[in-house]
Amino acid sequence: MPFFLPKLKESGHLARLDMTICNVGSRKISMADDYGEAWQIFAPELTIYGFDADPDACDAANQQFEAKNADWNEFHLPVAIAEKSEAATLYITQHPMCSSLYPPNEAFLKKFASLSVMALNRTAQVETVSLDEFCASEEIGGIDFLQIDVQGADLQVLKGAKHLLSSSVLAIQVEIEYAPLYIGQPLFADVDLYLREQGFSLFDVTVARRPRSMIQSVNRPGQPLWGDAIYLRDLQQNADDSFQFPEQAFKLACIADALELVDYSLELLKTLTLQHGSGYNFATDMLESLEQISGLEQTEEARTLIAELKPFVKVQSL
Repeated sequence: MPFFLPKLKESGHLARLDMTICNVGSRKISMADDYGEAWQIFAPELTIYGFDADPDACDAANQQFEAKNADWNEFHLPVAIAEKSEAATLYITQHPMCSSLYPPNEAFLKKFASLSVMALNRTAQVETVSLDEFCASEEIGGIDFLQIDVQGADLQVLKGAKHLLSSSVLAIQVEIEYAPLYIGQPLFADVDLYLREQGFSLFDVTVARRPRSMIQSVNRPGQPLWGDAIYLRDLQQNADDSFQFPEQAFKLACIADALELVDYSLELLKTLTLQHGSGYNFATDMLESLEQISGLEQTEEARTLIAELKPFVKVQSL
């Protein structure tokens, strides 16, 4: 759950943000999935774009959103996003959620008992388009947070969004594979290298493991196969970053908090408060949020932080 956002919302600071979220590979695994739930605190100044190659999945998501009467904009579009515009083959698997622009590596997958859902069912021809091209044609000015889950083709999507990455994207959550689940696909090392070249830093990574047999170690329960990685712009590390404007730093702090990267959110909010004057003074909201942590003021680090923020507090909170 977000830590600072509730107070920032209550004090009206979030009203200055216009948040645009893009989810490439937005198929819902079940109708209970609600992608907007994680971002609805930014409503009504919130727009979500979802992309999936399956028109039926997009229709279902759009109908579900319309039934909610939500106070933000959300569109699910039947578009296959890749590196460029071209005809491509979509490899549709036994469970559609595993479908990819790469064929499943069935010889490798057979080593794992639980991955039969990734077996090939059929193929279909699709027309792909890059995210840069689509956003330019639809006059989408920028994307703040980009989430990608397209089963091995994630690097294609990133390469086709190079302009967006350099001009507007502040944070990325991308599915990664540590092993070749699909034939010819890029792996985590390839994705990591590309995003670092674009000025992003790795902030979190998850690992999903699968055993090759019924016998497995408690400490190493199977081979790492896939996971999710979160990359953000590290404004403190990259002093020459073109995203150094305070409004972008504040938006990044809010995205970090929504992703539960509270430590980085605190770092950014503190820097904004101390260096950018009354327009970016979040001292009261920060201290009131920190009051949730019992005994925090007993630590030396917390006492130092409180002492730094107190001169900026509008209403004394600690």
